[in-house]
Amino acid sequence: MSDFFSAGWGYYIAAISLIGIAWCLWLLWSQRKTTVQLKPDGSVDDTTGHVWDGDLRELNNPLPRWWAWMFILACVFGLAYLVLYPGLGTYKGTLQYTTRDALAKQQAEVEASVRPLYAKYMQMDVPAIAKDSQAREIGQRLFLNYCAQCHGSDAGGSKGFPNLTDGDWLYGGEPDTITQSILKGRNGIMPPFAAQLDGSKAGDVAQYVRSLSGLPADPIRVARGEPLYKANCVACHGAGGKGNQALGAPNLSDRTWLYGSSERTIVETILKGRNNVMPAHEEILTPEKVRMISAYVWGLSNGAAR
Repeated sequence: MSDFFSAGWGYYIAAISLIGIAWCLWLLWSQRKTTVQLKPDGSVDDTTGHVWDGDLRELNNPLPRWWAWMFILACVFGLAYLVLYPGLGTYKGTLQYTTRDALAKQQAEVEASVRPLYAKYMQMDVPAIAKDSQAREIGQRLFLNYCAQCHGSDAGGSKGFPNLTDGDWLYGGEPDTITQSILKGRNGIMPPFAAQLDGSKAGDVAQYVRSLSGLPADPIRVARGEPLYKANCVACHGAGGKGNQALGAPNLSDRTWLYGSSERTIVETILKGRNNVMPAHEEILTPEKVRMISAYVWGLSNGAAR
Protein backbone atom coordinates (compact mmCIF):
# COMPACT_ATOMS: atom_id res chain seq x y z
CA MET A 1 0.00 0.00 0.00
CA SER A 2 2.97 2.32 0.45
CA ASP A 3 3.18 2.61 -3.36
CA PHE A 4 0.01 4.70 -3.33
CA PHE A 5 1.76 7.50 -1.41
CA SER A 6 4.10 8.44 -4.28
CA ALA A 7 3.55 11.78 -6.07
CA GLY A 8 2.61 9.99 -9.30
CA TRP A 9 -0.60 8.64 -7.82
CA GLY A 10 -1.67 12.18 -6.92
CA TYR A 11 -1.37 13.26 -10.56
CA TYR A 12 -3.17 10.10 -11.66
CA ILE A 13 -6.14 10.75 -9.36
CA ALA A 14 -6.30 14.42 -10.43
CA ALA A 15 -6.23 13.46 -14.11
CA ILE A 16 -8.99 10.86 -13.70
CA SER A 17 -11.19 13.37 -11.86
CA LEU A 18 -10.79 16.16 -14.44
CA ILE A 19 -11.08 13.83 -17.43
CA GLY A 20 -14.31 12.42 -15.97
CA ILE A 21 -15.86 15.87 -15.68
CA ALA A 22 -14.63 16.85 -19.15
CA TRP A 23 -16.09 13.69 -20.63
CA CYS A 24 -19.49 14.43 -19.06
CA LEU A 25 -19.49 17.93 -20.56
CA TRP A 26 -18.47 16.58 -23.98
CA LEU A 27 -21.21 13.96 -23.82
CA LEU A 28 -23.81 16.64 -23.08
CA TRP A 29 -22.49 18.78 -25.94
CA SER A 30 -22.47 15.90 -28.40
CA GLN A 31 -26.06 14.97 -27.58
CA ARG A 32 -27.50 18.49 -27.75
CA LYS A 33 -29.14 17.75 -31.14
CA THR A 34 -31.03 14.79 -32.48
CA THR A 35 -29.25 12.71 -35.08
CA VAL A 36 -31.98 11.35 -37.33
CA GLN A 37 -31.83 8.41 -39.70
CA LEU A 38 -33.48 8.24 -43.10
CA LYS A 39 -35.74 5.38 -44.05
CA PRO A 40 -35.24 3.57 -47.40
CA ASP A 41 -37.97 5.73 -48.91
CA GLY A 42 -36.16 8.92 -47.85
CA SER A 43 -38.46 9.82 -44.97
CA VAL A 44 -37.14 10.71 -41.51
CA ASP A 45 -36.91 7.96 -38.90
CA ASP A 46 -37.25 9.70 -35.51
CA THR A 47 -36.89 6.51 -33.45
CA THR A 48 -33.87 4.63 -32.18
CA GLY A 49 -34.99 1.48 -33.96
CA HIS A 50 -35.92 -0.26 -30.73
CA VAL A 51 -39.42 -1.79 -30.75
CA TRP A 52 -41.23 -3.64 -27.97
CA ASP A 53 -44.57 -5.41 -27.93
CA GLY A 54 -44.97 -5.00 -31.64
CA ASP A 55 -45.61 -1.27 -31.84
CA LEU A 56 -43.96 0.36 -28.80
CA ARG A 57 -41.11 2.43 -30.25
CA GLU A 58 -38.36 4.41 -28.49
CA LEU A 59 -38.16 7.96 -29.82
CA ASN A 60 -34.80 9.58 -30.60
CA ASN A 61 -35.28 12.93 -28.86
CA PRO A 62 -32.55 15.16 -27.41
CA LEU A 63 -32.11 15.44 -23.64
CA PRO A 64 -34.57 17.97 -22.14
CA ARG A 65 -32.91 21.38 -21.77
CA TRP A 66 -33.56 21.61 -18.02
CA TRP A 67 -32.04 18.18 -17.52
CA ALA A 68 -28.94 19.09 -19.52
CA TRP A 69 -28.48 22.27 -17.49
CA MET A 70 -28.79 20.24 -14.30
CA PHE A 71 -25.85 18.09 -15.39
CA ILE A 72 -23.84 21.13 -16.48
CA LEU A 73 -24.38 22.83 -13.12
CA ALA A 74 -23.36 19.62 -11.36
CA CYS A 75 -20.09 19.61 -13.33
CA VAL A 76 -19.49 23.30 -12.51
CA PHE A 77 -20.15 22.59 -8.86
CA GLY A 78 -17.69 19.68 -9.00
CA LEU A 79 -14.97 21.88 -10.50
CA ALA A 80 -15.57 24.60 -7.90
CA TYR A 81 -15.42 22.02 -5.12
CA LEU A 82 -12.12 20.64 -6.41
CA VAL A 83 -10.66 24.14 -6.43
CA LEU A 84 -11.77 24.90 -2.85
CA TYR A 85 -11.34 21.50 -1.20
CA PRO A 86 -8.84 18.61 -1.50
CA GLY A 87 -9.83 16.11 -4.14
CA LEU A 88 -7.27 16.41 -6.93
CA GLY A 89 -4.64 14.02 -5.64
CA THR A 90 -2.20 15.88 -3.38
CA TYR A 91 -3.72 19.32 -4.08
CA LYS A 92 -5.02 20.67 -0.74
CA GLY A 93 -7.52 23.20 -2.08
CA THR A 94 -7.56 26.96 -1.62
CA LEU A 95 -9.38 26.65 1.73
CA GLN A 96 -6.73 24.22 3.07
CA TYR A 97 -9.51 22.12 4.57
CA THR A 98 -8.67 18.81 6.25
CA THR A 99 -10.93 16.40 8.10
CA ARG A 100 -8.26 16.16 10.79
CA ASP A 101 -8.50 19.90 11.51
CA ALA A 102 -12.29 19.78 11.37
CA LEU A 103 -12.39 16.91 13.86
CA ALA A 104 -9.90 18.64 16.16
CA LYS A 105 -12.02 21.79 16.09
CA GLN A 106 -15.19 19.87 16.92
CA GLN A 107 -13.46 18.02 19.73
CA ALA A 108 -12.11 21.28 21.15
CA GLU A 109 -15.60 22.78 21.07
CA VAL A 110 -17.06 19.76 22.86
CA GLU A 111 -14.30 19.76 25.47
CA ALA A 112 -14.82 23.47 26.11
CA SER A 113 -18.57 22.97 26.53
CA VAL A 114 -18.20 20.18 29.12
CA ARG A 115 -15.24 21.64 31.02
CA PRO A 116 -17.52 23.54 33.46
CA LEU A 117 -19.15 20.21 34.33
CA TYR A 118 -15.78 18.77 35.34
CA ALA A 119 -14.58 21.92 37.11
CA LYS A 120 -15.86 21.06 40.57
CA TYR A 121 -14.48 17.54 40.43
CA MET A 122 -10.98 18.76 39.59
CA GLN A 123 -10.93 20.36 43.05
CA MET A 124 -11.88 17.09 44.80
CA ASP A 125 -9.70 14.10 45.64
CA VAL A 126 -10.34 10.77 43.90
CA PRO A 127 -12.11 9.01 46.82
CA ALA A 128 -14.51 11.95 47.17
CA ILE A 129 -15.23 11.90 43.43
CA ALA A 130 -15.83 8.15 43.58
CA LYS A 131 -18.53 8.65 46.22
CA ASP A 132 -20.40 11.25 44.15
CA SER A 133 -23.28 9.57 42.27
CA GLN A 134 -23.18 11.96 39.31
CA ALA A 135 -19.42 11.57 39.03
CA ARG A 136 -19.79 7.78 39.01
CA GLU A 137 -22.27 8.01 36.15
CA ILE A 138 -19.89 10.22 34.18
CA GLY A 139 -16.95 7.94 34.96
CA GLN A 140 -18.90 4.86 33.95
CA ARG A 141 -19.81 6.37 30.55
CA LEU A 142 -16.19 7.32 29.94
CA PHE A 143 -15.07 3.85 31.02
CA LEU A 144 -17.51 2.24 28.59
CA ASN A 145 -16.19 4.43 25.78
CA TYR A 146 -12.47 4.00 26.38
CA CYS A 147 -11.85 0.96 28.59
CA ALA A 148 -14.63 -1.60 28.19
CA GLN A 149 -13.18 -3.02 24.97
CA CYS A 150 -10.46 -4.71 27.03
CA HIS A 151 -11.72 -4.82 30.61
CA GLY A 152 -15.39 -5.49 29.83
CA SER A 153 -18.45 -3.35 30.43
CA ASP A 154 -18.55 -4.54 34.05
CA ALA A 155 -14.75 -4.05 34.44
CA GLY A 156 -14.53 -7.76 35.23
CA GLY A 157 -11.79 -8.30 32.66
CA SER A 158 -11.15 -11.50 30.72
CA LYS A 159 -8.24 -13.78 29.88
CA GLY A 160 -5.17 -11.56 29.67
CA PHE A 161 -7.09 -8.44 30.76
CA PRO A 162 -7.16 -7.63 34.51
CA ASN A 163 -10.31 -7.58 36.58
CA LEU A 164 -10.59 -4.04 37.98
CA THR A 165 -13.20 -4.86 40.63
CA ASP A 166 -11.43 -7.41 42.83
CA GLY A 167 -8.79 -5.30 44.58
CA ASP A 168 -5.93 -7.38 43.15
CA TRP A 169 -3.55 -4.95 41.41
CA LEU A 170 -0.45 -5.65 39.35
CA TYR A 171 0.98 -2.16 39.82
CA GLY A 172 -1.01 -0.93 42.81
CA GLY A 173 -4.52 0.35 43.34
CA GLU A 174 -3.79 3.79 44.76
CA PRO A 175 -5.50 6.68 42.92
CA ASP A 176 -2.20 8.13 41.67
CA THR A 177 -1.06 4.73 40.41
CA ILE A 178 -4.32 4.15 38.54
CA THR A 179 -4.02 7.60 36.98
CA GLN A 180 -0.43 6.84 35.95
CA SER A 181 -1.53 3.57 34.34
CA ILE A 182 -4.18 5.37 32.31
CA LEU A 183 -1.89 8.20 31.23
CA LYS A 184 1.35 6.35 30.49
CA GLY A 185 0.12 2.82 29.92
CA ARG A 186 1.84 -0.36 31.12
CA ASN A 187 3.95 -3.05 29.49
CA GLY A 188 4.16 -6.15 31.65
CA ILE A 189 6.70 -8.63 30.31
CA MET A 190 7.10 -12.19 31.53
CA PRO A 191 10.25 -13.49 29.76
CA PRO A 192 10.18 -17.01 28.28
CA PHE A 193 12.21 -19.68 30.09
CA ALA A 194 12.29 -22.36 27.41
CA ALA A 195 16.08 -22.03 27.26
CA GLN A 196 16.42 -22.71 31.00
CA LEU A 197 13.61 -25.22 31.58
CA ASP A 198 12.23 -28.09 29.55
CA GLY A 199 8.58 -29.10 29.62
CA SER A 200 8.98 -31.51 32.53
CA LYS A 201 10.77 -29.01 34.74
CA ALA A 202 8.32 -26.28 33.81
CA GLY A 203 5.53 -28.63 34.89
CA ASP A 204 7.19 -29.09 38.27
CA VAL A 205 7.46 -25.33 38.68
CA ALA A 206 3.78 -25.04 37.75
CA GLN A 207 2.90 -27.55 40.47
CA TYR A 208 4.87 -25.53 43.02
CA VAL A 209 3.20 -22.29 41.91
CA ARG A 210 -0.23 -23.91 42.23
CA SER A 211 0.65 -24.99 45.76
CA LEU A 212 1.47 -21.38 46.70
CA SER A 213 -2.16 -20.40 46.14
CA GLY A 214 -3.61 -23.48 47.81
CA LEU A 215 -4.61 -25.24 44.59
CA PRO A 216 -4.35 -29.04 44.35
CA ALA A 217 -0.76 -30.05 43.54
CA ASP A 218 1.38 -33.18 43.48
CA PRO A 219 3.64 -32.98 46.58
CA ILE A 220 6.51 -34.85 44.92
CA ARG A 221 6.50 -32.52 41.93
CA VAL A 222 6.10 -29.54 44.26
CA ALA A 223 9.30 -30.58 46.01
CA ARG A 224 11.09 -30.82 42.67
CA GLY A 225 9.67 -27.51 41.49
CA GLU A 226 10.56 -25.40 44.56
CA PRO A 227 14.33 -25.15 43.87
CA LEU A 228 13.63 -24.49 40.20
CA TYR A 229 11.28 -21.69 41.19
CA LYS A 230 13.87 -20.17 43.53
CA ALA A 231 16.51 -20.34 40.82
CA ASN A 232 14.42 -18.74 38.05
CA CYS A 233 11.40 -16.89 39.45
CA VAL A 234 12.27 -15.31 42.78
CA ALA A 235 13.80 -12.18 41.26
CA CYS A 236 10.40 -10.97 40.09
CA HIS A 237 7.77 -12.87 42.06
CA GLY A 238 9.58 -13.07 45.42
CA ALA A 239 10.42 -16.03 47.64
CA GLY A 240 6.82 -16.42 48.75
CA GLY A 241 5.35 -15.66 45.34
CA LYS A 242 3.86 -12.39 46.57
CA GLY A 243 4.85 -10.56 43.39
CA ASN A 244 6.31 -7.10 42.91
CA GLN A 245 4.08 -4.15 42.02
CA ALA A 246 7.09 -2.05 41.03
CA LEU A 247 7.63 -4.51 38.17
CA GLY A 248 4.03 -5.49 37.59
CA ALA A 249 4.93 -9.07 38.58
CA PRO A 250 1.74 -10.88 39.68
CA ASN A 251 1.13 -12.28 43.14
CA LEU A 252 1.22 -16.06 42.70
CA SER A 253 0.01 -16.87 46.21
CA ASP A 254 -3.59 -15.69 45.78
CA ARG A 255 -6.28 -17.16 43.56
CA THR A 256 -6.38 -14.40 40.99
CA TRP A 257 -5.03 -15.57 37.64
CA LEU A 258 -4.73 -13.42 34.54
CA TYR A 259 -4.50 -16.33 32.09
CA GLY A 260 -5.69 -19.29 34.15
CA SER A 261 -4.41 -21.57 36.90
CA SER A 262 -4.25 -24.92 35.12
CA GLU A 263 -0.84 -26.60 34.89
CA ARG A 264 -0.97 -26.43 31.11
CA THR A 265 -1.56 -22.67 31.14
CA ILE A 266 1.15 -22.02 33.72
CA VAL A 267 3.63 -24.14 31.76
CA GLU A 268 2.77 -22.19 28.61
CA THR A 269 3.43 -18.96 30.47
CA ILE A 270 6.77 -20.22 31.81
CA LEU A 271 8.06 -21.53 28.49
CA LYS A 272 6.69 -18.88 26.11
CA GLY A 273 6.39 -15.85 28.38
CA ARG A 274 3.73 -13.15 28.28
CA ASN A 275 3.69 -9.60 26.98
CA ASN A 276 0.79 -7.52 28.27
CA VAL A 277 0.36 -3.99 26.96
CA MET A 278 -1.93 -1.37 28.44
CA PRO A 279 -1.88 1.49 25.88
CA ALA A 280 -1.17 5.03 27.03
CA HIS A 281 -4.15 7.41 26.89
CA GLU A 282 -2.48 10.73 27.65
CA GLU A 283 -2.91 11.88 24.03
CA ILE A 284 -6.48 10.59 23.85
CA LEU A 285 -8.05 11.72 27.12
CA THR A 286 -8.14 15.15 28.72
CA PRO A 287 -6.95 15.50 32.35
CA GLU A 288 -10.59 15.86 33.41
CA LYS A 289 -11.59 12.58 31.78
CA VAL A 290 -8.58 10.76 33.23
CA ARG A 291 -9.53 11.94 36.71
CA MET A 292 -13.14 10.80 36.31
CA ILE A 293 -12.12 7.36 35.02
CA SER A 294 -9.51 6.99 37.78
CA ALA A 295 -12.14 7.75 40.40
CA TYR A 296 -14.62 5.33 38.84
CA VAL A 297 -12.06 2.49 38.64
CA TRP A 298 -10.79 3.16 42.17
CA GLY A 299 -14.36 3.09 43.45
CA LEU A 300 -15.07 -0.31 41.87
CA SER A 301 -12.71 -2.10 44.24
CA ASN A 302 -13.17 0.17 47.24
CA GLY A 303 -16.94 0.02 47.68
CA ALA A 304 -17.44 3.69 46.83
CA ALA A 305 -20.92 3.05 45.44
CA ARG A 306 -22.13 1.42 48.65
